[in-house]
Amino acid sequence: MTLPFNLAADASAPPRPAKNPLALIGNTPVVEITKLDAGPCQLFLKLESANPGGSIKDRPALAMIEAAERDGRLKPGGVIVEATAGNTGLGLALVSAAKGYRLVLVIPDKMSREKIFHLRAMGAEVILTRSDVGKGHPEYYQDKAERLAAATPGAIFINQFANPANPLAHQTGTGPEIFAQLEGKVDAIVCGVGSGGTLTGLSRFFAECSPATEIVLADPVGSILKDVVEKRPPGEAGSWLVEGIGEDFVPLNADLSRVSRAYAVSDAESFAAARELLKREGLLVGSSTGTMLAAALRYAREQTAPKRVVVVSPDGGAKYLSKMFNDYWMEDLGFIERPATGDLRDLIGRRHDLGAAVTVAPDDKLQVAYARLKLYDVSQLPVLEDDRIVGLVDESDLLLAVIENPARFDEPVSAAMTTNIETIAVDAPIPALRRMFDKDFVAVVVDDERFLGLITRIDLLNHLRRRKD
Repeated sequence: MTLPFNLAADASAPPRPAKNPLALIGNTPVVEITKLDAGPCQLFLKLESANPGGSIKDRPALAMIEAAERDGRLKPGGVIVEATAGNTGLGLALVSAAKGYRLVLVIPDKMSREKIFHLRAMGAEVILTRSDVGKGHPEYYQDKAERLAAATPGAIFINQFANPANPLAHQTGTGPEIFAQLEGKVDAIVCGVGSGGTLTGLSRFFAECSPATEIVLADPVGSILKDVVEKRPPGEAGSWLVEGIGEDFVPLNADLSRVSRAYAVSDAESFAAARELLKREGLLVGSSTGTMLAAALRYAREQTAPKRVVVVSPDGGAKYLSKMFNDYWMEDLGFIERPATGDLRDLIGRRHDLGAAVTVAPDDKLQVAYARLKLYDVSQLPVLEDDRIVGLVDESDLLLAVIENPARFDEPVSAAMTTNIETIAVDAPIPALRRMFDKDFVAVVVDDERFLGLITRIDLLNHLRRRKD
């Protein structure tokens, strides 16, 4: 058999097996983006999702832990405490598992469920705290983590926001990789700031090796960092849904002095850019990459001469499937607009006539109803016959049916469903919903006898919030 490469030539042969996952950190690929309008520029993505922990934060996680080992602060079997919006936690969990440390993470409650599940599956202890409070509040995630570390015997606060090993990991690793992969021809690098390590490390490297390379900041709307770059007094910090970047203060690790341009990017623009990248290029990236990509596209389209622009893509999009890649989540928050109908269909979260409602039939087994309640994370199911509603089955109905005899899971839904339902016409006014809710009913919307969907209290709240915007 003839191999398509020479085993003796490292450049053409596949890499040898690694001794452990930590050896796989770094040397991530760069891909050119060709199907988005980048004006006269070439646009490249540095895909940090290729790190074993799935993000760029594997690099500083390893560097910070090894620095703490070298200076004696972290002893064998010790405890690491950190405040993180997610990916640093995943990097620390990867390294802690490999090295045998206990890891405690304090995380803002806006973080995606996928990240939390991932962290807990890796053995990290996760403490959720509020994401709507600023520095100085007792529930602010960084302050809470620092207090926790001080109160825990044998613990260190790794403190990515001020730890010098964080930017050094990018100055000696990420930066040289980008420079080599683009053969030294890098006109601009676009990145965001969470802890500040990536931007600072890259700016220090390129200041030495390629001083003409521009450092461009992508900042979520609501963050203060664009104001700082543009030397304005920072406005009051807002809130944003993009995870991992943007701050209400300037981290000690964030050296913004070499940033030449800054762009404020809204959540809507960030999510749209990430979704468009997936649709056009097939690349599943995270929400912060969406922010950086949107900023890079703006920068590129402003240019009058060709430039080579690199976007540092911090992580992949699998962690955000329940959020920005979920059409229903996007609709609920007003990021996707459905065509308005001018009636109660505008309030239905999951419309049956659009194929979105989760339903069962009267002759389906209760086991099927249970499985759909669990799979789709809903609390009740319409029971339909030929698009006509004949009942509802919810968790209480199911529990009452099977609590004394679990064998009843094999009985039909019709044996447990509630038939005491009221319907509301699709052209009824919105205030009429209150009458249904006052009776503790869900609103069952029909057009004549054809079932259109359910309206719950949260559906009405979502609708009113969208109207506010």
